Amino acid sequence: MRLLFVEDSASIRKPVTKALKASGYAVDSTGDGIEGWQMLQDHDYDVIILDIMLPGMDGREILRRLRAAGNETPVLFLTAQDSVENRVAGLRLGADDYLTKSFALEELLARVEVLGRRKYAKRSPILVVGDLELDQAAKTVRRGGRELHLTPQLFALLEYLLLRKGQVVSRTEIEEHIYDELVSPMSNVVDTAVCALRRAITLSDKSAPVIHTRRGMGYIIPEFP
Repeated sequence: MRLLFVEDSASIRKPVTKALKASGYAVDSTGDGIEGWQMLQDHDYDVIILDIMLPGMDGREILRRLRAAGNETPVLFLTAQDSVENRVAGLRLGADDYLTKSFALEELLARVEVLGRRKYAKRSPILVVGDLELDQAAKTVRRGGRELHLTPQLFALLEYLLLRKGQVVSRTEIEEHIYDELVSPMSNVVDTAVCALRRAITLSDKSAPVIHTRRGMGYIIPEFP
């Protein structure tokens, strides 16, 4: 999943961004509200983490504009304003969650995970197709009861395809949700990653294919492979 993190304090932004990436998320981050708003115009994010007090444009204004434009991406407010009135105001403005500073990094990661599932209308962290099971909370993948060890990027790719199970997912959509802005639009990174993922989740020649190609359209994990 791809996240946007807008936080003006570098001492918070840098370690949190590092932790999010280590958990397998693609993360775009900035310390400026106007730049954050521009990123929202250019990309489709799965979860947005917003500080409230930001230079250029504050978090409440970003959220107000976002919801006015019909964008329902889950938003987590991350702020030092911890009064009940501030939390209620943020939630009524359209925020999905509210975490006050200082916070435990593990709690932030858990809240982001829950918000990501909410976007795809999933309540359980367990995603299943056939004999393959991915646990979003434990960050594990099993097939036929055997644990598979995937790189964070391959885990993120499989997770996204499972969240979109039954739908054809284009290469552009995969780039938008799995990779950050450093990936060249002219590269074949998606095709290469899908090939690597297919190898990683294939136990033997008898393993049923999980990921199918729709020529000219993209990839799909069918509801019943």
